[in-house]
Amino acid sequence: MKKEFIIAGFGGQGVLSMGKIFANSALMEGHEVTWFPAYGPEQRGGTANVTVIVSDERISSPIISQFDVAIILNQPSLERFEETIKPGGILIYDGYGICTPPKRKDISVYRIDAMDTAATMNNVKSFNMIVLGGLLKVVPIVNTENILQALRDTLPTRHHHLIPMNEEALRKGMEIVTPLHTL
Repeated sequence: MKKEFIIAGFGGQGVLSMGKIFANSALMEGHEVTWFPAYGPEQRGGTANVTVIVSDERISSPIISQFDVAIILNQPSLERFEETIKPGGILIYDGYGICTPPKRKDISVYRIDAMDTAATMNNVKSFNMIVLGGLLKVVPIVNTENILQALRDTLPTRHHHLIPMNEEALRKGMEIVTPLHTL
């Protein structure tokens, strides 16, 4: 098994931390993993993306040009990465950040209204965990308990009181991800 993921959006949306939590949870489950971030000098507000590869065998390079799964959080990222998804792959996008929806018919497309849900939950900072929950529902490559452990390991101790809220956001993301076109 080898899956190649791209998570892309604006800096400040939790793109890099989402990738890091996902990658760490895959490591806990004994997979080979790469985590390769890329972001502009602006960071917050500029574009950011992270490539995560999860495999049962050694990974030769973290640099790839086509992906099995893309999580897209804004229009510029959709325009940049939609064509890089392998035929038969998966695209998950947040409805809030996309004006022109995906066009491809040779991939499965899912919508998750994570930003709207985070606002309803009165916690916009849980946005990335909602998206991660949607990913886990569509591609259950790691288990929820390891995601939460990776979150504990990533968050500074002073923020551990936020873990129950993030767990709720993760589960909410699993509930609200919606298939629009599946193969």
